[in-house]
Amino acid sequence: MAVAVGSALRRSGIRAVLTGGACADLYAEGASASFDADFILAGPVDGEDLDRALALLGFVRNGDRYVHSRLPFHVEFPAGPLGIGQDSRITPVLHARHGERTLALSPTDACRDRLAGFYFWSDRQSLAAAVAIARRRRVSFAKIRAWSRAEGQTRGYEAFLLELRRARAHPASPAD
Repeated sequence: MAVAVGSALRRSGIRAVLTGGACADLYAEGASASFDADFILAGPVDGEDLDRALALLGFVRNGDRYVHSRLPFHVEFPAGPLGIGQDSRITPVLHARHGERTLALSPTDACRDRLAGFYFWSDRQSLAAAVAIARRRRVSFAKIRAWSRAEGQTRGYEAFLLELRRARAHPASPAD
């Protein structure tokens, strides 16, 4: 659903980048379930334009989110700019699925985004999602390591590598 939303936004001329748990789920292939999609808008967008774009898929605005009457899934637009920790030099990629296309974080950046949740809020689910991404997709460990160091999270990065090793050794582990 997140890719369909991003595709509808693109068709409406709205540049938005999929981030967060739904983005992680794209790369973790269902190992990390998310019931919302977070998009960071690239530039100012009129609320009515968002309303129209999402109405094409059956979503309506409810406070600060968009909900669908037949889906347990909602869409949010957290404040930008696009960044992961202190790194604001993010280059989105075009992700395609079932004929739809959306801008999204790269697998490496989606992994870093989930690691940020682990590093800064001790969120073990975010760590599990980062591990699931790294197990299933090609990620740049050099970039993740350098970013982790810059964020003062060398120990957090070591914990990530340990969980990744455990998951690779025991594929049915909870970190998968």
